[in-house]
Amino acid sequence: MIEHAGHLPGLNAKALRWREVSLSAWGESATIALPELDGAQAAALCAQVRDNAGARLKQMPVARIVDAIDAAIMRLLDRGDPLRRKAEHLLPIVTGYDRETVRLGLTGYLKTFRRPQLLRFLAEDFANPGVLDGFRPTPKGGYLRAHGPELLLHVWAGNVPALSLWSLICGLLVKAGNIGKLASAEPLTAGWFAGLLSEIDPEIGECLAITWWKGGEAAAEPTFLREADTVIAYGGNETLTALRARLPVTTRFLPHGHKIGFGVVAREALDSRKAPALARLAAHDVVRYEQQGCYSPQMLFVERGGRVEAAEFARYVAQELGTLASRHPRRALSPGEAASIATWRGAQETRAMEGAAELLGEPSDSWSVVHVAAAEPLSPTGLNRSLKLVAVESLDDIPALIAPYRSFLQTAGVAAAPERLFRLSEQLGKAGISRIAPLGRMTAPEAGWHHDGRFSLLDLVTLTEIEQAAEAAAEGFAPYVD
Repeated sequence: MIEHAGHLPGLNAKALRWREVSLSAWGESATIALPELDGAQAAALCAQVRDNAGARLKQMPVARIVDAIDAAIMRLLDRGDPLRRKAEHLLPIVTGYDRETVRLGLTGYLKTFRRPQLLRFLAEDFANPGVLDGFRPTPKGGYLRAHGPELLLHVWAGNVPALSLWSLICGLLVKAGNIGKLASAEPLTAGWFAGLLSEIDPEIGECLAITWWKGGEAAAEPTFLREADTVIAYGGNETLTALRARLPVTTRFLPHGHKIGFGVVAREALDSRKAPALARLAAHDVVRYEQQGCYSPQMLFVERGGRVEAAEFARYVAQELGTLASRHPRRALSPGEAASIATWRGAQETRAMEGAAELLGEPSDSWSVVHVAAAEPLSPTGLNRSLKLVAVESLDDIPALIAPYRSFLQTAGVAAAPERLFRLSEQLGKAGISRIAPLGRMTAPEAGWHHDGRFSLLDLVTLTEIEQAAEAAAEGFAPYVD
């Protein structure tokens, strides 16, 4: 059976060219057909989505859009729904993540987009979300209106299943015409979601399209890049730099590139009761999607002076990673990923032989933990369940240790008492961290999260303001004026 990816309203599927790719994992295989558009088809799709959004989506109350998204999400949350069953079957084969990780991850992530959470998205970025529907009064006087892009292009990465839904839903909430470029590593969820929306509210379904092309090579790519007035893109920094260079100077570009996350454990969190539970939470953050997310921890800074010292805490974490390895087997690694882990682990083995580190886990294990007794700067690991744990004398030492990576910082998971949490957060914010989360929740941002310290919705819109003076001047031209 072939699963056709994407969502292309108005285009004749039989007239399209489809590239079939075969994927396999966990002893099963699947064939995915990816749509490949030529320049003329791409231009027609852009015009259709833009025109439909202008005539329909932009005229809808945002409450109707919220209700449609909520209905689609509830379908995907229903484990008895045929589409949800298909997702649980195909996504592990396509992405390589184990079935339980996909099942739990989908449910946790999709709950972010239920109606109450969507209202939180809106309230987080707009004092009065009604500005998306029409002019609303402002506290200073005058009126304000928010307009979403005419055509918003999403360029998605596939390192985490269903990641595409975040920006796509944001684009819908601001009433943009949306076109998404599927990632080869996860080309299914966005199209499924778009198809559900089309069933629930056909008018909304005609205002978005999901397609695919090979970056930098497809004939359709220049058309999409030229036609979009706003582009939001995820990926490696080199890819994003090349993409920016191909965009018109007038295009609004919102890139999300490489990031590195870390955890912090204060001494008051380290006793015989708290430490094992905390190690379990940290291990969960490491295992969930194999540290592929921009918010995943690659290092833990552990403060000295707790009843459980850093070396013992490292062993707790290693034990939890070993336990999770049986419940959530690591996905098969690409040659490049295996080489990255081997290189990183080899360097840690050398340090261990020199007495500068303690390496936990055998080469045959699917995880590795290294404990370093002397403080050292933040640095990337080999990913895919490789973690460095660094002992520090004080939490105050951490800002200097992360400073070299300022442009790559985003999420820190912190376990500390309230007063110290706020003190450290102030320091981390100055160093470049934009999100503070508890351990165990690093890989699950809250609804309305300010991705990379920016706005989910506000960055997408253009604001039109009627100044109070303009309103007052208009009174002079009213038919009721004497």
